[in-house]
Amino acid sequence: MKRLAALWLACVATPALAQAPAPKAASERLWLGSAWYPEQWPEDRWAEDLRLMKAQGANVVRIGEYAWSRIEPSEGVYDLAWLQRAVRLAARYDIKVVVGTPTDTPPAWLTSKYPDTLRVDTNGVRAGHGGRRQFSISSPRYRAMAREVVARMADAVGGEANVIGWQIGNEHTEESYDPAARDAWHAWLKAQYGTLDTLNDRWATAYWSQTYSDWDQVPFNAGINNPGLMLDLKRFITDQWVAFQANQADVLRAKLPARAFITTNLGGLGWANRFDRYAINTGLDLASWDDYVGTGHLDAYRNGAVNDLVRGWKRQNFWVMETQPGFVNWAPVSNMLYPGETRALAWQTVGHGADAVLFWQWRNALNGQETLHGSLVGPDGKPLPIYAEAAQIGADFAKASRALAGTSPNAQVAVLQDYDSRWAIDFQPLTKDYDQIGVLLDYYRPLKTALGAVDVVSAAAPLARYKLVVAPSLNVIPDALARHLADYVRGGGHLILGPRSGLKDEYNRLDTIRQPGPLAGLLGGQAEQFYALDESMAVDGGTASVWAEDLVVKSPDAKVLLRYGKANGWLDGHPAAITRKVGKGSITYYGALFDKAVTSTLIDQALADAKVVRDFAVPADVELMTREGAGRRIAILINHGRTPQRVALPVAMTDVLGGGTLQAVDLAPEGVAVLQTGEKR
Repeated sequence: MKRLAALWLACVATPALAQAPAPKAASERLWLGSAWYPEQWPEDRWAEDLRLMKAQGANVVRIGEYAWSRIEPSEGVYDLAWLQRAVRLAARYDIKVVVGTPTDTPPAWLTSKYPDTLRVDTNGVRAGHGGRRQFSISSPRYRAMAREVVARMADAVGGEANVIGWQIGNEHTEESYDPAARDAWHAWLKAQYGTLDTLNDRWATAYWSQTYSDWDQVPFNAGINNPGLMLDLKRFITDQWVAFQANQADVLRAKLPARAFITTNLGGLGWANRFDRYAINTGLDLASWDDYVGTGHLDAYRNGAVNDLVRGWKRQNFWVMETQPGFVNWAPVSNMLYPGETRALAWQTVGHGADAVLFWQWRNALNGQETLHGSLVGPDGKPLPIYAEAAQIGADFAKASRALAGTSPNAQVAVLQDYDSRWAIDFQPLTKDYDQIGVLLDYYRPLKTALGAVDVVSAAAPLARYKLVVAPSLNVIPDALARHLADYVRGGGHLILGPRSGLKDEYNRLDTIRQPGPLAGLLGGQAEQFYALDESMAVDGGTASVWAEDLVVKSPDAKVLLRYGKANGWLDGHPAAITRKVGKGSITYYGALFDKAVTSTLIDQALADAKVVRDFAVPADVELMTREGAGRRIAILINHGRTPQRVALPVAMTDVLGGGTLQAVDLAPEGVAVLQTGEKR
């Protein structure tokens, strides 16, 4: 027990994460609230809604993001008095407001009068009215009209004292292939490459006579094409979303007080990769996302990892702008979460770095595509059964807010996630079974089991503070990134590369040095050939499946970690994983997807070699999360299992939710404990 206590307290001394702090208004406390749509209800109902929110423990509400037709009922005619009244009424209940810009749902008068603002899909079909996201992100007219409505909203409520933040649009999703977008694509290519000769060289267009002699010849669609074109198209789409977002953010920054933050809520269950989410967040003050379970129940590792991914977008704490109050309406089976599971979901996000949790939605709409979605209050305005659990979260947050303020997860290890690499593998998978998120989770799981905090960051992020960095599928390694990773290793870091790493360069061409490409010299070894597998094969201590590479050692100081056993005839007895020490650091290459037991053994050894301090052990169904700051270390424990669990603590800790001091914690199914050690502020 003394050794455990020493290790636990040693963790407090870990250097803080090199990140910009989240905006003060967003991180000064724990926030709890809902999405509220006052424009859908009689105004004499608003006060009762806000009273019930306050009673539930809410201190923030999101409004406005679908209200364009109420704000501008006809072109150039604005009605913002109702929005002012809603914001000011929220202030009377001491509820802060995040205002959403309404550009996800343009009004019918706009799309019917200006059809050029409508999105066109990759097959040339123009979207119609009646849903959402039917606009073109590339339409100059739509961007101009969006700027105007956002400016009017900022003038009307931007100066209100209780408006603490703004959300741009809602769940950026689909690009457009309309004529304006096509023109922008060709202009983007000219800016990137300067000449067609350069483009033809970088894309290797001599293949299949793809060589272009005019910019207008370059295809513009989402179909299968030259891999260089496909990768650049994703980068272009990212830049279009960045520009669409900046079009509104620039207006807001010119009009808002400095205290107000700007964000956008990203959907797609976090892992979506239609565009680069690091780039999307660069121009924002705060990252936020929408955390839904959908069918089934909370997968603690998967949902925990995606929260870490979100934290890595800006390398700072974040907001959960939408989460489900029990169930959704869009899943194959929109089942209800277990009693207590909604609370567990909320606390898990906090444990991974969220400073706010907002439910979607407050009250069921009487009609529309999402009327059957879970909510806290029914169409009659009365609380639904889940309201009581939301109120428990409110009581929890009130007790824990002071302890959590100024803290964030502080990790010794990082997992690298790279959008270029994900796209490149998606384009040419070779096997339908290569699940990139599953691969990442196979590495993440043993790391998170050992540690209270794990970072998931961009490959280009600062890495020097990490003792161990794992890159599961770093397929695209440009020379600059190779130098960045080599500097990390030479500086004493320990780097693990998964299979397929360094197969492609920045133009999505095969690297002329076999994987890991520009890092092969540092590794002292490389892959001779890769194989998509239709059967599993033996490796030392277990099996490999889906993907395997034939590795060869080139340097006398590189060592073989694992070998294949009886395999497919090409791999029998050959190296499956190799490693090389470089000064005080090391670089390791795993050439196959190993089973979970082998992967866990490898990761456990890597943690020991990198001298990573492990956190205290908890039962299999219990998740340990840690946050640090202001002289405090917070441990959050959640029992994700269906049976009670007892957790022995390494030191006596303050029970933030229950009071008193504990040496052990008893957790019911879906039970939560928030514990504090270290000096109080």
